Amino acid sequence: MTDQFKSEELASASAVFYLFGATGDLARRKLFPALFSLYKEGKLAEDFAVVGLARRPRTDEQFRDDVYESIGEFSRYKSDDAELWNRFAEHFVYMSLDINNVEGFRELDRLSSQLDAKFNIPGNRLFYLALAPELFGPVSFNLRDGGLLESKGWHRVVIEKPFGYDLPSAQKLNDQINQVFREEEIYRIDHYLGKEMVQNIEVIRFANAFFEPLWNNKHIANVQITLSETVGVEERGGYYDKSGALRDMGQNHMLQMLTMIAMEPPSRLQGEDIRDEKVKVLRSLRQYATSEDVRTNVTRGQYAEGSWRGKALPGYRQEDSVNPESVTETYFAAKVFVDNFRWAGVPFYIRTGKRLPVKTTEVVIEFKNTGSVLFGQRHDLTPNLLVIRVNPMEGIYIKINAKEPGSDTGVQPVAMEFCQSCKIGLNTPEAYERLIYDAARGDSTYFTRWDEVSQAWAFVDRIASAWREESSDLQFYPAGSWGPEKADEMLAKDGYRWWPVNGQEEDNVIWVTNTGK
Repeated sequence: MTDQFKSEELASASAVFYLFGATGDLARRKLFPALFSLYKEGKLAEDFAVVGLARRPRTDEQFRDDVYESIGEFSRYKSDDAELWNRFAEHFVYMSLDINNVEGFRELDRLSSQLDAKFNIPGNRLFYLALAPELFGPVSFNLRDGGLLESKGWHRVVIEKPFGYDLPSAQKLNDQINQVFREEEIYRIDHYLGKEMVQNIEVIRFANAFFEPLWNNKHIANVQITLSETVGVEERGGYYDKSGALRDMGQNHMLQMLTMIAMEPPSRLQGEDIRDEKVKVLRSLRQYATSEDVRTNVTRGQYAEGSWRGKALPGYRQEDSVNPESVTETYFAAKVFVDNFRWAGVPFYIRTGKRLPVKTTEVVIEFKNTGSVLFGQRHDLTPNLLVIRVNPMEGIYIKINAKEPGSDTGVQPVAMEFCQSCKIGLNTPEAYERLIYDAARGDSTYFTRWDEVSQAWAFVDRIASAWREESSDLQFYPAGSWGPEKADEMLAKDGYRWWPVNGQEEDNVIWVTNTGK
């Protein structure tokens, strides 16, 4: 990177960052550590400021103490360099704000002008709304009416999920925000799009001659996307009982990963061109026309009492703030089709759930067997697999068939692995670092556009509508298991099975590993 290019990047990140919800869990766990990492790596120069905003009273020093504790507990970098920390902390100020009082926003605007002058910031404003969705509209109106959008620089708003509860509520929310911000100024964050291996999907596909020619229905039998969690709802029972796995994970993370796998090559590696191709995938999703289609192709489950690693676990209905008769799903699996020329007939199996045995996010591409008579008649050949590991381990592995050592014609599955996170080490960049930096630079590639959001909600709403009509199809699974048996049966009917995921590999595979060390 040339010095000129580096200085241009640093200049583009110059802004006042407004963290609404600065005393909340997201700010403490993710946002403060992300900003510190960006500063330590030189991606934030000295021309920035951070304003923490929340209702509770706090002094600047108390706020900086909160940030310091956050970094000590959650950052991949430690704040053990006193000089570095003091320079960083100087950029942080706090203001108690009633978000329903426009006069408070006018005061915030006056504070912003002072920060512009102190840190030589050219009027750029980045508003991060770590708030409940129903507050997005009122805050946007008060930002406008309070004068904060009249500065000479750029203005961008970053919005956390959930973006609505269904398509009508998302549309209402979007209409409100569009009264204040243009679409190109709205950055709807899905932190999974900031993960290293999700962004790496494009490179794996389009930069390797032995993958892209095979990336179609002639060579791929099925695609499996798994996002599994070992935890239950924890302290989020009240929120989760109104949301469920479909809305909490399906509408955003799962469908976004599906679009990255299934999209066509973009004309350019530019944000709008990439997002155009992702929208085409969502428009090509086969809709479930009837409730029977949903019942056949979608499994919903809820964890019951069980155990994990010898520890007894309560059922979902026994969790705090959960209705004891709740039919909210903590698991769902679905068979999805992308009805276009490339993917016609290839099933995409997606699943996500809580209280499963392993925490992991993986994409498994299963290739069709060659049909070769040379070995197929004498051996039960296992399919070739390409596995993209997203979280917590980052990397890929490929499973092929090779000669079994010591035999004349025996065939043995061999897995060759590359571990991305092993190479980088524990300091793998966090998704929020990358996304905050992209938003400050105006790169919207890995943020969701409104047409993506609306198409995803349209697909998910059909499933939710069918579930409201019939609650008796809720399947229960023991906490610590891999979910309802119906999800396994869905694949078995097609002649497939869920492939083992990280930590659950098969015993008969020989591993050839490159950890990058």
